[in-house]
Parts: sequence; structure tokens; C-alpha cells
Amino acid sequence: MNEKGTISVHTENIFPIIKKFLYSDQDIFLRELVANGVDAIQKLKKLGSMGLYEGSTDKLVVEVLLDETHKTITIKDDGLGMTADEIKQYINQIAFSGATEFVEKYKEQVEQHQLIGCFGLGFYSAFMVAKKVEIITKSYQAAAQAVHWSCDGSTDFELNPVEKNVIGTEIILHLSEDAEEFLKKERIQSILNKHCRFLPVEILFDGKVINNTTPLWIKIPADLKPEDYLTFYKELYPFAADPLFWVHLNIDYPFTLTGILYFPKAANYFEQKETIQLYARQVFITNDVKEVIPEFLRLLHGVIDSPDIPLNVSRNALQSDSNVKKINIYIAKKVAEKLETLFQQDRQAYEAKWNDISLFIKYGMMTDDKFDEKIREIVLLQNLSGHYYTIAAYKNKVSENQTDKEGNVVFLYTTDPQKQAVYIQSIQQKGYDVLVLNSQIDTNFINFGEFKFDKIKFKGVDTDTIGNLIEKEETVALELTEAEKEELKSIYEKTIDVAQTTWNVVAMLPEELPVTCITPEFSKRMERFTQESAPGNKPFRSIHLAINGNHLLAKKILYTTDKERQKELVTHSYQLALLAQGLLEGESLAAFIKSYMNQLLDK
Repeated sequence: MNEKGTISVHTENIFPIIKKFLYSDQDIFLRELVANGVDAIQKLKKLGSMGLYEGSTDKLVVEVLLDETHKTITIKDDGLGMTADEIKQYINQIAFSGATEFVEKYKEQVEQHQLIGCFGLGFYSAFMVAKKVEIITKSYQAAAQAVHWSCDGSTDFELNPVEKNVIGTEIILHLSEDAEEFLKKERIQSILNKHCRFLPVEILFDGKVINNTTPLWIKIPADLKPEDYLTFYKELYPFAADPLFWVHLNIDYPFTLTGILYFPKAANYFEQKETIQLYARQVFITNDVKEVIPEFLRLLHGVIDSPDIPLNVSRNALQSDSNVKKINIYIAKKVAEKLETLFQQDRQAYEAKWNDISLFIKYGMMTDDKFDEKIREIVLLQNLSGHYYTIAAYKNKVSENQTDKEGNVVFLYTTDPQKQAVYIQSIQQKGYDVLVLNSQIDTNFINFGEFKFDKIKFKGVDTDTIGNLIEKEETVALELTEAEKEELKSIYEKTIDVAQTTWNVVAMLPEELPVTCITPEFSKRMERFTQESAPGNKPFRSIHLAINGNHLLAKKILYTTDKERQKELVTHSYQLALLAQGLLEGESLAAFIKSYMNQLLDK
């Protein structure tokens, strides 16, 4: 019996977003229709396992077919099909979810998260690209009449009986003129690769299976070998170097979550990329996982899959929900546990990976208090000798020699061992130890450490004189009188007339430089932060110069009667200070080299 009618739009369940307003990405139509086909097959398999369907369910597939001549795309499945009444219920009443109705009917035997469909709107994404849509379907039910449904995108439809020998559904899209790009095989292939490459039912296109129905993340971790994880990583990121290690997520209470997170070989703190893929029941959803993954772990690679993550109606965006927060906390906890296991089981291997993983760990400590609590005892610091220490172990190592008069243990650090070699040598002569803190995140980590670590101060090797880096009760005496001190300062100020330069005569060790260029710790950190966040910008710097009142040159400059010689000594002392900081450049550097060469020739 032929029938015509009007589609019933449930306005309380759907906004005016059908066609181009339903989905922000036009490609989504293929994901939705293929996912519906997968859903139909999974329902049929479930009915078979319950004894309600006697046919074979071993080789059921979804197939995507292109017909360039007739300008159609057909999505064909071997699923349970539909009767005329079901067409009226699931297709003609928009926003009536077939998956929801199916679960309600068989709620004792099936869980909703086993099925993909959830909104009942996915089918209508077809009208984003089609001027007409046809459905040819036959239900698995005995003696069911196959039916043909068609609609031109208006609210009018036709529903007629038709001949069809096998159960299942064919959805035929007659593409509109502005959607003919989807007739290209490469275009369809790329969409299927993006959205359907891990669907749980085989998807055929161009005569080939295009998906992996059992991706690694749904398998039991105990059954997998390291090479399995590496092979899967290459499947996800063909051109990336092998990861350092990975965390396999697998939980079914109080929410369902599976996935694998990989620690990549290298990552950039300031250039976070969307490298984690979010799936819902093996359907790709998005790379934007900022609500689900803790901020510091977005630098990782991999996959997470959860049917409990709430999505908007188009499944393109996440929605705020208590489960999302729980998943976020769980992922951070599992990563912390994995790191702790690596540290405990193979300290040497953990140290070998440290320079690569320290970025994640330090970032995590600074942004997540709970992660900080779990991880702090396995954070490592490396000194100039290349040895690694936990924070507690390093504090214990240097506390005897590097505790200041306020009871703070001073962690001296270098950001550039080669550039700061002069300062480091002087410090090491005092028996002090020096850390290397030169990663792109260390400026922030140092600030964090001073706030969080008990009785620990961080000071750069070039941020003060040695005596002031670690202030002790005993001090170095200045060998100049007050008058000599003021005179020496005046000589330098008159000879070196440079803007934004301040001079002070201080008591230093005789073996230190005659003049030391220092940048106070706070200024140094701000300078590094500016360079890290905007590498092309040259930071503004005011120069602070400490004149070594105990150096042999001090009195030589004071008491020479040769004014030219005095000027030469002052200039060279100043240039040496700049040279030690890497600040001597251009004409000043050329003049210094020329002067030095002339002195060699005069000897």
C-alpha cells in the first residue's frame, strides 16, 4: 500500500538546526550515516546473542558506494533493517532515538553505551549534502515487507513497498550541486580515515576494508607487548619518533573509559597541539579534549574513548558534566602512578628519559596540586656533573655548605653552562654545587619551587657576587677605606659613561673578576620569561656592575698617575665583565680584540 504524509517534527526535542545548521562540519554526514549502519549491525548481533535472531551474524559489514554518473553516495549495511512502522517512528519523527528505544525494550540484556546512536538526529545530516534521500530497507523480522522511503529535504515524504531480498538498509544520497566534491574517491576516503578508521564493524569502501575493528585501546593490557604499542603509535602518527613510554587507561566504574596516552620524544611547552584523539564507542569525535584531559597532559599523544563524555547534539563539542571532571582527575592519577612505577622499577632508565619527560612533570606540578602531591618525590634535578637527584636528596647534599644565615638552602643554577663558565668556576672554587635549569619551563618552575619547597631558594650563578649569592654570618672584609671606595666608584662612573648602568664597590674574593656584571634574580627571571614567550624580542636590560674592591687592579687603578693607563684598565675591566655575560658585541667587541692584540704585540 503506497503512502504519503508529512514528517512530524518534535519541536520540543530539536532546534531549527536541520540541514546546514545541524552540524558545523559538512563532512559529518558520512560519519553519522556509517555509524547508524554500524549501530544496526550491532543491534542485530545483540538480538542474535539473545536468541531472537537465527541468521548468521559473522560477516556483517557497512559499505560505502560512489556513483559518479548518477551523482549518488550509498551507505549500505547488513543490520537489522526497519519495517514501515519503524520508518515512521525513527525517521518521520525527528529526534526519536532508535538506540534509546532499543535499549528501553531490551534493557535487561544490553547497555546503552554499546550502541552508537544517541540523538536520533544523525540521519538528517544527510540533507547537508543531498537534495534527495532514499531509504531501501528490509527488517530482520519474519515475513517483513521491504519498504522504500524518499524525501526531497522538505517535510514531505513518500513510503512505498519494494522488493528487497536481504535484510538491512541502503541509504542513497542524491548530492546537491554544491556538494559534488563528495563524489571524489579521495575525499570520501579521507573522511572515512578520519572518523571511521576504528569502528567496531568492518567498513568497505572501493572494495577494501578501511578500518581496524579492534584497536589496541579496547584490548586487555596484560595481553599486549611493547611492540604492539609501538606499532599502534606508528598507525596514529606515521612520521613521529618512537614514544618514550605509554599509559593504558581501562576503567568501567564509576565511568567507562579506555585509551592509550603516549609520552612523545619531544614537545613544546608554548606550542600545544591537538594530538590526543577523542572517540565515543570507537567513533572519532574531536581533537579538542581540553575539558577531558588535564592541561599539562595535552602535550601527550594518543587516544581516549568514553561513552560517558557528554557531547552536544552534533557530537562535535564536549559539554560540561561531572563525569568529565572525574575522568580528568583519573587520567592525571594514572599518569602519576605510571611515572612512579618507572622511577621505582628502573631509576637509571627513568633518569635517561628525564630531560624529555621533565616538561610534562614540571608543568603538571605547577597546574595541578594533586598531581604535585603524587609526583614531587620523583622530580629530578641535574647538576653540572650530570648527576640526578630528587629534590629532597639534593637539599640534603648541599645543605651543609649552601645554607644561608636565614636557614634557607640555596640551590645555585646555571641557564647556560658555556656562557656562564666564568661565574661557575668562581662558585665551584668555593665548593658550591651548581644545577642546570635551562629548559623552556624552568623559569616558571623556579618561581613555583621557591613558593612550594620548604626553606629552599633558587639563585642564578650570575645574579650576584659570590658572597651575596649565599649570605653567611661571616663576611668578606673590604680592603679599601671608605674614601678609596668612593674614589674608585667615581673613576669608573666618569670613565664608563653608559646609560642605565649602576656601579657599586663591594667586598669580593680577590680571585673573582675585577668587575662583575650582575642581573638581580628577579630581573633575570623576567628576562628569561620574556625570551621564552617571545623568542624574537631582545629584552631591555639595565646593567648592574660590582667593582671588586679586593682585586689587585682596584688599588692599581686608584694610585696610577698615568691617566691613560687608568682609563685603559677601567675600560678593560668593564669590557671583561660584559664579555663574561655575553654582552660585549659589535664595535665594543672589535675594539677590545684590537686592544688586546696591540698589547700582545707590545710585549
